[in-house]
Amino acid sequence: MQKLQTEQQFRELTGKQQLTIAVFKTTWCPDCHFIDPFMPEVEEKYKDQVTFVEIDRDDLAELCSELNILGIPSFIAFYEGKELVRFVNKLRKSRDEIEQFIDRAIQVQGALTGK
Repeated sequence: MQKLQTEQQFRELTGKQQLTIAVFKTTWCPDCHFIDPFMPEVEEKYKDQVTFVEIDRDDLAELCSELNILGIPSFIAFYEGKELVRFVNKLRKSRDEIEQFIDRAIQVQGALTGK
């Protein structure tokens, strides 16, 4: 998963004509570390449909404030710069919940693009 360092990188990647899921985390968050072991497998499973990027909420605080990221880890799906769907709360996320979110994001993108 590519870790983004700037707001410009975020805008460029989420503005593309592809489904991009931004994962908002921090280094000090135990629930963020909980998902680390299985996220590479999740990325591999969806590699042909989704581009994943990681954003440290502390590094890009203004962007996260703009996007109303309150709990971490949080997931937001983007297509052509527009938010499609989000999975944002303060609770620990399981692999199954994350995959359900990704499947929903793919469905929404498909409905919008007719694919």
